[in-house]
Amino acid sequence: MTKEKTMTPKKKAGIAAMALAGMTAIATPLLIEWEGVRTDPYRDSVGIQTVCVGETRVEMRRYTLEECKALLGKAIPEFALPVAEAAPGIENSPYEWAAHTSLAYNIGVNAYRKSSVARLFNEGKRVEACEFFARYNRAGGRVLKGLDFRRNGDAQRIGEIEVCLIGATQAEQGS
Repeated sequence: MTKEKTMTPKKKAGIAAMALAGMTAIATPLLIEWEGVRTDPYRDSVGIQTVCVGETRVEMRRYTLEECKALLGKAIPEFALPVAEAAPGIENSPYEWAAHTSLAYNIGVNAYRKSSVARLFNEGKRVEACEFFARYNRAGGRVLKGLDFRRNGDAQRIGEIEVCLIGATQAEQGS
């Protein structure tokens, strides 16, 4: 008779916190790189009031760099946890989770939940889900070059698709 090991709730919470911290370490520079940091409010490419690192859900006022970083630190879990609920198992792949969280941060949690990216991930088509990011390149009814770059990367910066594929490729290879 073998003795089955059970994981305590405290240990599960610790593992979940470590997974979130690992994903956040990947997502933070990705979001900063693609969203940029602007301490004064501005209108984004489709006219939405925005501040800091693409934040639209806060008071539109001047922020310090430290306040912007704190807002991002609070926002990442607010997007990452719903992504993990919509795509169960993604929390085991920090690169995919970071890329999917970045996408949700950009398009919104509800849009992410309804997205083909989430559907494909849940169907086990992880590489295809990553590649599908490229179709989320529109805002205000038109293709935006900045969204194309965000999804695909450019000469200086890695894109969400590349980050996503790191995890998806490892998952498909059983690593």
